[in-house]
Amino acid sequence: MELTYLTEPLQYAFMQRSLVVAVLVGVICAVIGSYLMVQRLALLGDAISHSLLPGLAIAFMLGINIYIGAFIAGVISTVIISLIHTRSPVKEDAAMGIVFSAFFAFGIILITLIQKDNKIDLNHFLFGNILGVTLADVRDTALMAALVLLCVFLFYKELLFYSFDRLGAQAAGLPVSLLNSGLMVLIALTVVASLKSVGVVLVLALLITPSAAAYLLAARLHQVMLLGSAIGVISSISGLYLSYYVNLPSGPAIVMVASGFFFLALLFSPAHGLLTQPQSQSVLPLWRDIRSLFR
Repeated sequence: MELTYLTEPLQYAFMQRSLVVAVLVGVICAVIGSYLMVQRLALLGDAISHSLLPGLAIAFMLGINIYIGAFIAGVISTVIISLIHTRSPVKEDAAMGIVFSAFFAFGIILITLIQKDNKIDLNHFLFGNILGVTLADVRDTALMAALVLLCVFLFYKELLFYSFDRLGAQAAGLPVSLLNSGLMVLIALTVVASLKSVGVVLVLALLITPSAAAYLLAARLHQVMLLGSAIGVISSISGLYLSYYVNLPSGPAIVMVASGFFFLALLFSPAHGLLTQPQSQSVLPLWRDIRSLFR
């Protein structure tokens, strides 16, 4: 009987397509999210994801592949962030906030204008609709995932060195600027590939949360990538089944499962868990600080 719950949805072609996309997105988000974690660049993933929206809208208006428009918008946003950061006193985090909010607002305006003339719902780009993926979406996602994973495999050592010691990588003669630009492109590709799964608004959660959970459980980057990929895949598939059986929106369901894994890791991590470490190192100092506020 329990097996029926697993096999019943697979009778439908749309669930088969959704599962393929869920696995692909779960893997690449965790792999690229691991770099964002170690470089403390979580906000960059959010900036790129929100910056895709005008590209999606413009591509829809022009009748071209929306993934192409989204990718171009993502690359343009990273270039603008870099220009603001390098050519002005404005810090990188402020530049990210300025760019992603401006792009996101522009995208909302374009979508509103499109919906005035076309009775079409573009809100699934905001919150995801993995159950609605087509064969073309599966093909495009698979191509982007293969490209991302191939680049990470080929340049793993260089990206590892750059991620942990940028100055050392530069002194060793590595093309730091090229590595940085390449990583930005990989982030943009990953976000574009995740659009149909969790949407623009929630894609940051899938990029960061599985990697953050793995970061609490593993010590080396490749272990974080592998464990994060497993968490990402399980979260995506579990969220997909929840969406099917409980009639929940797919994107939020996937994110909530991933968040559950993170909080379990936060509580029970052997090295960093709130419940597995001595209280003098975790709970008591926090409790003392809270009590001191009311004295």
